[in-house]
Amino acid sequence: MADCVFRVGGEGGEGVISTGELLTLTLARAGYEIYTFRTYPAEIKGGHANYQVRASDKLLLSQGAQVDVLVAFNEEAYQKHIKDLRSGGVLLYDADSFTPPPADSAIFYGIPLTSLATEKVGVKLTKNIVSLGVMSSLFDIPIETFEELLKERFGRKGETVVQKNLQALRVGYDYIKTQQKKDAIRLGPGPRQAKELVMSGNESLALGAIASGLKFYFGYPITPATDIMEFLAKELPKIGGFVVQTEDEISALGAVLGASFSGAKAMTATSGPGFSLMIEMLGLAEMSETPAVVVDVQRVGPSTGMPTKTEQGDLYLAVYGGHGSCPRVVLALSSVEDCFYGIMQAFNIAERFQMPVIVLSDQYLGHRKATVPKPDPSRVQIINRLAPTAEELKAGYKRYRFTDSGVSPMAVPGTEGGHYVAEGLEHDEIGYPAASNHENHLRMTEKRYKKFQAVEAIANELVNLYGVEHPEIGIIGWGSSEGVIREAVQMAVDQGYSVGALHPKILYPQPLAKLRPFIEGAKAVIIPELNYTGQFATLLRKRFALDFIQLNKVIGLPFTPREIFDKIVEVAEHVRAGRRNLAARV
Repeated sequence: MADCVFRVGGEGGEGVISTGELLTLTLARAGYEIYTFRTYPAEIKGGHANYQVRASDKLLLSQGAQVDVLVAFNEEAYQKHIKDLRSGGVLLYDADSFTPPPADSAIFYGIPLTSLATEKVGVKLTKNIVSLGVMSSLFDIPIETFEELLKERFGRKGETVVQKNLQALRVGYDYIKTQQKKDAIRLGPGPRQAKELVMSGNESLALGAIASGLKFYFGYPITPATDIMEFLAKELPKIGGFVVQTEDEISALGAVLGASFSGAKAMTATSGPGFSLMIEMLGLAEMSETPAVVVDVQRVGPSTGMPTKTEQGDLYLAVYGGHGSCPRVVLALSSVEDCFYGIMQAFNIAERFQMPVIVLSDQYLGHRKATVPKPDPSRVQIINRLAPTAEELKAGYKRYRFTDSGVSPMAVPGTEGGHYVAEGLEHDEIGYPAASNHENHLRMTEKRYKKFQAVEAIANELVNLYGVEHPEIGIIGWGSSEGVIREAVQMAVDQGYSVGALHPKILYPQPLAKLRPFIEGAKAVIIPELNYTGQFATLLRKRFALDFIQLNKVIGLPFTPREIFDKIVEVAEHVRAGRRNLAARV
């Protein structure tokens, strides 16, 4: 098969995630493009987990819809996922755990995974490795690559652990040789020869931050953003940077502002609950015009919500969170590769316009792994903040001098003649408090918002268009749903529908020069979002005073291409009949 979707499901602690990760890396090294999705319980141990990996010989844009191979470690996994197995698909299940009812629509392989691990290997916990050996033999996935990965993964635990896992792999591989193959799935070596990286969205983002010149990372652990701090803790010190775990999210952003005030590039990353705590510090960044990058890897809310599930529910908070007039830029990342270049653009905007930039990711993207070309930092020109000239320092430095662009030169502490106070009180051009000067407050507010005119020009450059250029039915998406939308649009275009998708990378301020003609030229516009109320649709409705068709999914899982394609077909039928009210939730 040129395109195959595997899904592994079972109890947390049975090795579901590690099984998926080993399968992912093996398929990538074998020459396949890969795209993953994983969901797991919030508990440390127990609860249901599953890992899906799609492998193909072509570019992948989504995790796929139907499953070709389902590996069920227990009956719960079978019950939850059998509905997603395509007709003629393969079910591999632990015959020691349960026996599913017979079904003509699928091909079943009952493998005594627990018995093989316990009796043949002597270690019950290796049943997931036994399952990898089964898949290697059954679907012609190179066992040598599995062996290399097991040596890499378990090498630090000693030779005994390595050998036990290699033995488990061979036990599964040899067992299936005694069984009759009933399915037609056979992968073999993949066609891709170019060396590519396998990274998650969080890893790609962290790597892009380093390429941007990041020197300080301050953060507090929170799912699903912690991976960023863990990656940087290993890599940033190698180039003279620092990673500090603070006592909470408030102090994390406060430390970022302190480091940025001193002239260094700094960032933090969090999720919804932590981002909520940062709002007052965001106001300080805006008032003091201090560059800062804040990454929000969104999860289900409100409050603690569903910590390990995905959602696009923080857009209102990112755009409007704060008191007073709060100029900030909001970006949304769309793919694993985009995480690298997108965070570089975030640092450039923060430095160039001296304001906080909020970068929205989510659990689906942050933990997704994909094959990506080796990143090329030279694709994004590094921009640093405007510094005062020697003449400006001698003439009497004004940190908040009124300029045509709204951007004023920012001195580094210790610069002779460049001292100033950066505070939360309203201030004059020098930086002295001017909390009672009404006219000054108006001018300073206008100064801070002047920057938006230049940011809007950048926003119009960071927009992707897919499908028909001037479509009858338009789709506007944001964030991690880009690939899924793109695949759905291609499905629709292939069937003769006039459909196109616009995907902005900057959500605030909005890229009006691209949005306006796209919206006004379409007969209907669909806005798919992973939230209940349609937050981006609401922002656009406020701006354009037009009706939009919402497609909202709020169950902690991402869209599938089929869900969006079905909505396109439904809207096309209603447009032809002259009906437009099609808001829906999945």
